[in-house]
Amino acid sequence: MARRKLVYEGKAKILYEGPEPGTFVQYFKDDATAFNAEKKDVIEGKGVLNNRLCEFFMTGLNQIGVPTHFLKRINMREQLIRQVEIIPLEVIVRNYAAGTMAKRLGMEEGTQLPRPIVEFSYKDDSLGDPLVPEEYIIAFGWASQQDLDDMIALALRVNDYMSGVMYGVGIKLIDFKIEIGRVWENEFMRLIVADEISPDSCRLWDIETNQKLDKDVFRRDLGSLTDAYTEVARRLGVMPTNATPMTKPTLIN
Repeated sequence: MARRKLVYEGKAKILYEGPEPGTFVQYFKDDATAFNAEKKDVIEGKGVLNNRLCEFFMTGLNQIGVPTHFLKRINMREQLIRQVEIIPLEVIVRNYAAGTMAKRLGMEEGTQLPRPIVEFSYKDDSLGDPLVPEEYIIAFGWASQQDLDDMIALALRVNDYMSGVMYGVGIKLIDFKIEIGRVWENEFMRLIVADEISPDSCRLWDIETNQKLDKDVFRRDLGSLTDAYTEVARRLGVMPTNATPMTKPTLIN
């Protein structure tokens, strides 16, 4: 049986042709990158954890009526997703000042913001994914004003869901980024959450200690990234308390 056709390989995931038209198989790699891939490593088990956590979050969003590209998990590293036309923007929602926002504004990390703030960055690693105002987005045709309104509404709904889920297990959702794609159903176009939601794309701090449980552990050399992600999965009940993530399973044709 022929191996799947590779469609796209990114820093943390690979897309293969799916079993049916309009679907992809999304494979989660163990690669970890930071600072637009200036820092790289391979961390065994990371892809397994991100696949399971992404399944958990996407399934939860689908259940509350927030549309996503997620269809089902296939195995420990792969999931079946809908094919979408990705809008070339990262949608960032911030609940607390951290990372680049804290640096830009000279704010102390962890400062709670008066309300969730939604930002957009243009997806281009060579440019450092620069922040862009809504005026640019509309002028360059990346999205319409209606698209932007819908994207903000989607992002805030994701934030409400994620914040509540995380608070329930003693974790603060500091910020996160998502990607949004277009799908067509007959002549009707709608926007859905795509890519992934995992500790790779969120900042997660323990409520009591402010211990970081996200990719900042790798960015700032704060310890074991696998241990941090496993702790998030353990609290959410995604993996058994005594589970050891599988590493490097064989791709299924």
